[in-house]
Amino acid sequence: MELISVAAIAENRVLGSDGELPWPSIPADKRQYRERIADWPVVLGRRTFDSMRDDLPGSIQLVLSRSESDFGVESARHAAGVDETLDILDALGHERAYVIGGAAIYELFQPVVDRMVLSRIPGAYDGDAYFPEWDRDAWELTEQTPYEEFTLEEWVRDRE
Repeated sequence: MELISVAAIAENRVLGSDGELPWPSIPADKRQYRERIADWPVVLGRRTFDSMRDDLPGSIQLVLSRSESDFGVESARHAAGVDETLDILDALGHERAYVIGGAAIYELFQPVVDRMVLSRIPGAYDGDAYFPEWDRDAWELTEQTPYEEFTLEEWVRDRE
C-alpha cells in the first residue's frame, strides 16, 4: 500500500493559521485536491476531521485521536497511532491512502509516507501550523505542474 501526504504549503512551509488557510482560497487547488483523494481512505487528526465534517473527504476517514469516541459518521474510524493506522489500512486492502493533516499528523507520518503531493503556494505567510521538514537527499522531485496560483509538486521517497 502506498501512503501519500497531500498538503498546500507556503514557501516557509506554513500550512495553517488558527485552523484556516493563511492565503486566499485557490479554487483550482481545492478541485485537484478533492479529486485526488475522493475515492481513497484518508488519515487525519481529530481537529481536521471536525473542521471538515460538513464535506468529509475520502471514502473512509481514519481519525487519529488520543481518545476513542463515536464520530457520528459511518465512514469514520478511530486509530490511536501510526502503527494502528497502518494495520487498519493494510486490512482495508486499498492500494493507496492519503495523509491530509493537520500539522501534527503530517509530522507523525513523515517517516513512513512513500510520496508527497505538495501544492506550493508562492510567498511566505504567518501561521502556527507547518509542514514538517524533510531530507531532500532522501526524496526525488518527480513532477512539477505549474498552475496560475500555485505549483503542484510530486516527491517520491528514495528507497535505495
